[in-house]
Amino acid sequence: MLLVLWSDRGLAQVAGDSLQVDTVVADTIAMGDTRIIARPAAADKAQPLDTTLVDSLLKQGLNRLHHRSQFRPDPIRAMWLALVVPGAGQVYNRKFWKLPIVYGGFLGCTYALTWNNQMLRDYSQAYIDIMDNDPNTKSYEAMLPMGYSIEGKEDRFKTIFKNKKDHFRKYRDMSVLAFVGVYLISVIDAYVDAELSTFDISRDLSLRLEPAVINTAMPAMRHQRENSYGLSFCLTY
Repeated sequence: MLLVLWSDRGLAQVAGDSLQVDTVVADTIAMGDTRIIARPAAADKAQPLDTTLVDSLLKQGLNRLHHRSQFRPDPIRAMWLALVVPGAGQVYNRKFWKLPIVYGGFLGCTYALTWNNQMLRDYSQAYIDIMDNDPNTKSYEAMLPMGYSIEGKEDRFKTIFKNKKDHFRKYRDMSVLAFVGVYLISVIDAYVDAELSTFDISRDLSLRLEPAVINTAMPAMRHQRENSYGLSFCLTY
């Protein structure tokens, strides 16, 4: 007897004396997908084993095992991980090369936010000091070149400090939006990456550009050949 068992765990062969394989008998068992190839041999003549069939079944079984062994991330879990801990979704999807991009974006936004916020506070205080006309509050002098006097130019520097204050407030707010944007992009990337992890990118999916010869003769004038040359798009799916 020769049995070829194809189950969810793989393919196995059991050899014996009383049976000889000559065809396929498929049987689906409720607890799993098990296919048994076996039939009792004739008493007077044993049929040869169909090696092509067995090789085909073995190849299918190995392909199924490989397909089942591939990691398939859950998009919802990846999204929630990215929401709770930035970058955790990329780690869950096993796309570790994206971590420097994610955290690099966060570091850049943090630096921009810190810098613009500090400059906003400095120019805000300088604007307050120059507007109160109090000779004891001159923090704005730290922003001027050493020895530079603004006497007689107060109105001009009031406008300058106000414009600088508004400028850095604008970029401070943009830095906050950029920080939130990097966070949302990391969450969306984790979800989409997990969702497309099983997308088929085999060679059967292709778009080819090929030269083509097209007969442009009228139907009533098929005996005349009028060829045009161009390009054709061949989509294989």
